[in-house]
Amino acid sequence: MSVIGLHHVQLAIPPGVDDELRAFYGGLLGLTEIPKPPELAKRGGMWFRGPAVELHLGVEDPHVPARKAHPGLLVEDVDALAVRLCEAGLDVRPDDLLPGFRRCYVDDPAGNRLELLEPPPPAP
Repeated sequence: MSVIGLHHVQLAIPPGVDDELRAFYGGLLGLTEIPKPPELAKRGGMWFRGPAVELHLGVEDPHVPARKAHPGLLVEDVDALAVRLCEAGLDVRPDDLLPGFRRCYVDDPAGNRLELLEPPPPAP
């Protein structure tokens, strides 16, 4: 028996920020909101999906944002995404400490830290 993959990552969110989170995850990051199963929808929160990634946002009250623990999301053009996030008024923090990757950090509207990484180009 072994782990065969990652199904999703869940981040905690406070109540009352659904619109801001939809604008961030759906609008700025380009993920698609997917419906939660009816019994789980009663708990609040929302789920998002993109190619090879699923993020679940679950309501936690009181809420404590994830400041160190974070998902690392692979993106196609980290520089263009960083510009879009900055233009939306977000604090984007570049980082060049991971060899081979272009990356930055940004906080979602709930204060959760996200790492955005552009993988190195494929070898010829």
